Amino acid sequence: MTNLYDRTDIYDLLENKSQFDAYQKHWESLLQGKNIHTFLDVSIGSGSVTLPILNLGIQLSGSDLNKEMLKKCRCKSQNMKHEIELKCSDFRDLSCWKGQEFDCVASTGNSLPHVENHHVLTALEQMDALIKPGGYLYFDTRNWDKILKERPRFYLYDPILLEEQRVNLVQVWDYHSDNSMTFNLLYTFEKDNKIFQKEKFEEHYYPIARDMLLKKLNAMGYAEIKIQCFPSYFEMPEFEHVEWYCVMGKKMRTHSNSTVPGTF
Repeated sequence: MTNLYDRTDIYDLLENKSQFDAYQKHWESLLQGKNIHTFLDVSIGSGSVTLPILNLGIQLSGSDLNKEMLKKCRCKSQNMKHEIELKCSDFRDLSCWKGQEFDCVASTGNSLPHVENHHVLTALEQMDALIKPGGYLYFDTRNWDKILKERPRFYLYDPILLEEQRVNLVQVWDYHSDNSMTFNLLYTFEKDNKIFQKEKFEEHYYPIARDMLLKKLNAMGYAEIKIQCFPSYFEMPEFEHVEWYCVMGKKMRTHSNSTVPGTF
């Protein structure tokens, strides 16, 4: 089956100016009052979530495992009249950034649960090794605690209107005995009230609990750890009711050495 991340034409169908503005507002709210001038997104994808940071005067860099997504990200950044440093890398091995440090290192787009939980912990260590003392680690994710408790089957999106076309997207979620999940992404393309194209993709996820993530941040010496809605400018309800959330913590200690930790 074709990988959605190789089909940037479809992956970015949900992207529009309203979404871009929402993400920019998210970063304005989240980064306010923080001394952040350099920012690395280790799962930058096509740049949908973090490219708005460029409008805040922050130097953005990014890496991702998928070369097609990086090509699209570069094209978008150039259209914004910015050149950003991009590298092809798995976030479990960030040695490509060895020797560089950033004010903030992030994983965006609910990317961490694409790998098994113990690999997520490795990824957080890799990210931590690239953060300046006093800098910040950030990630956003679906609320997997809520998903596993309620076990919904369908996730629906509003129709996407493209000139004479309408695109419908529904996700159908399968739960597996090993506690992993498959998201079946079903796209239908309509014109004149008739479906003329169908596309199906699968994404495999390994749900990860909030407490496991917070425990790891604490163990790595992070303080001022804050959980907020994603986007961050929404008021945070009780955790059990939020669908997406983001976490940001401040690095309070240095490493015993300057090398990137062991890889997977």
